[in-house]
Amino acid sequence: MIVGHYSSYSLAGEDELKMRLLDALAVAYAARRERIPFSLTLIQGDVPSLMGMTSVDSAAFVNTFLIRYLDFNDTFLGLEPLHPSDMIGGLLALGYVQDSSGEDLLHAMGLGYDVGVSLCKTTSLRKKGFDHVNFLGIGAAVASGYLLSLSEEQLRNAVSLTVVPHVALRETRSGKLTSWKAGAAAEAVRNAVFSSLLAKSGMEGPPLPFQGKYGFTSLVARDMDLSRFKPNVEVRNTAIKEFPVEYHAQAAVEASLKAEWSGKIESVLVETYEAAVSILADEDKWNPENRETADHSLPFTVSYSLLRRDFWLDSYSHIHDRDVRDLMKLVQVREVKEFSQEYPEKLPVRLTVNSSSVEVDVPKGYPTNPMTMEEVEAKARRLGLPEKVISLVRELEEVKVKDLVREIT
Repeated sequence: MIVGHYSSYSLAGEDELKMRLLDALAVAYAARRERIPFSLTLIQGDVPSLMGMTSVDSAAFVNTFLIRYLDFNDTFLGLEPLHPSDMIGGLLALGYVQDSSGEDLLHAMGLGYDVGVSLCKTTSLRKKGFDHVNFLGIGAAVASGYLLSLSEEQLRNAVSLTVVPHVALRETRSGKLTSWKAGAAAEAVRNAVFSSLLAKSGMEGPPLPFQGKYGFTSLVARDMDLSRFKPNVEVRNTAIKEFPVEYHAQAAVEASLKAEWSGKIESVLVETYEAAVSILADEDKWNPENRETADHSLPFTVSYSLLRRDFWLDSYSHIHDRDVRDLMKLVQVREVKEFSQEYPEKLPVRLTVNSSSVEVDVPKGYPTNPMTMEEVEAKARRLGLPEKVISLVRELEEVKVKDLVREIT
C-alpha cells in the first residue's frame, strides 16, 4: 500500500508545496528568536541546522523543532490531525547531505504529505491515547526514502524501523503542555531520517509492523480502515495558519477580531465543535502558564483577541495581564452537536459577546478558503524571513537544497 504509492508517485501540486515550504521556513526562522529549551553542545557534526553544525539526524530534530515550536505551520484535520510540514525539517537536513535538487525536495514533500495525510483518514489516534506524530514519522520515512533512493524492500524496512520502536503517546498534548509539544514532532522526524539511513545501510525491520501479532493495527489502532488510504495530492487538503494558535482556535480568533459590542463585556460564549472543545477547553486551559498551553487555550486566545484587536507572536508575553485574566474568567465554551457534525468540512464557531453574536464557518487558510502565495509571502515577511529565501523558494526547481539551507542558516 505505502510502498505501492512510493513507486508510482508523480510530482503534482508544486505551487501548493512551495507555499507550505515557505511557510515552514518563515515560522522556523522566527522561532530562532525564542528561548529554545536545549542546545547542541554535546551533538557535534558537519551538517548545518538552524541552530548550528550537528549530525544529520540531530539537524532533522533541530529543524523540525523550530518549524513546530511556534505552532504556526500547516495543519490537516481529519479523523486524526497532523502538521505535515513538520517533516520538512528532516528533508532539509537529508537533502543537504544528499546534494538533492529543489525538485527532489518537492517530490519528497509531496510523497510525505500524501502518506501522512492519507493515514490520518484511516483512524483517530488521539481518542485512543496515542499521538498524531506516529503518522508524521511514517510520512517522513517515505519522503526520506525518496531522497535516499531506497528500493521498495529498503523502504519497507525504513517504515518498519520507524513504526515499531517509536510509538508516541498522546500525553504530550494532555493538560499542561510543555516544549515537548514541538519535541514530539522533532523526535518523530529524527527517528524517520535515522531509520531510513539504517535501511539504506542494510538494516532489516520486523516484517509485519502493522498487521503482525503485536503490530500497530493489533495494539494501537485496531479500527484502522486501510481502505481509506487513497493518497491524491494531499497537500491541497492541508491548511495554512493566519494566526499563531492551534488550528481549532483559528476561527475563534477570526470571530473575536470581527466581534462588536458596546459597554463593558459581561459575558463571552464560544460555541463550537467537539475537537475544539476537547483540545482547547479542558480545565488547564483557563490557567495557562506558558505559551505551549496558551496557544491551545480558547479562553486565552479569544480574550486577548477581543481586548487587543490583534493576535501575533508577541501576544504570548501577555498571558498574565490582569485584564486578560479577568476576561478569561467570563469565557464559557460549549459544544454544538450540529457544528460537530459539520467538522471537518467546516470549523464552525459562534462567538457571543454580551448579546451580540458573530459566526465563522471556515477560517482563512483552510482548503476551502485558501491563502494565496502572495498572502503566504506577506506572512513570511512579517515573520522576518529574508527576501533572498523567499526568492529561492519561488524558483526552487532551479536551485539545490544546499543553497536554500545555507541561505537560511
